[in-house]
Amino acid sequence: HACSLPDNPYDGHTLRNVIERTESLTGCPIERAYVDKGYRGHDTQNPRRVFISGQKRGVFGVIKRELRRRSAIEPIIGHMKNEGHLGRCYLKGRAGDAANVLLSAVGHNLRRVLAWLRDLLSLFLLSLWPTLNCPVQPNSAY
Repeated sequence: HACSLPDNPYDGHTLRNVIERTESLTGCPIERAYVDKGYRGHDTQNPRRVFISGQKRGVFGVIKRELRRRSAIEPIIGHMKNEGHLGRCYLKGRAGDAANVLLSAVGHNLRRVLAWLRDLLSLFLLSLWPTLNCPVQPNSAY
């Protein structure tokens, strides 16, 4: 889910819309959300399923492990800002901002798909290598 939010709204005020939109796009309910400290004071319908980084109360077992996993997302956003041209927008206005965000997300997803296809092609070629490497024995009957 990628979208442009004009006027720089407070993170906590956007969480309800993001969760609702993600649930409608995926078709399955979100059981838990792991967010950073910018989402304190959020306005979600079920606040017990939102866990903030650094939170101690109610965090144990699977939730604690998944909360540590949240930090794996930050490098992706950093790479999108640096290599994906998300950090600087050269398009004019709010429509340009929205187009820049969507095109950066599309570019990121296409890079992931191309990397997957490259790996698949290399596996395919490695599986063909033994058959291509064996010389064909001439048949003496001819």
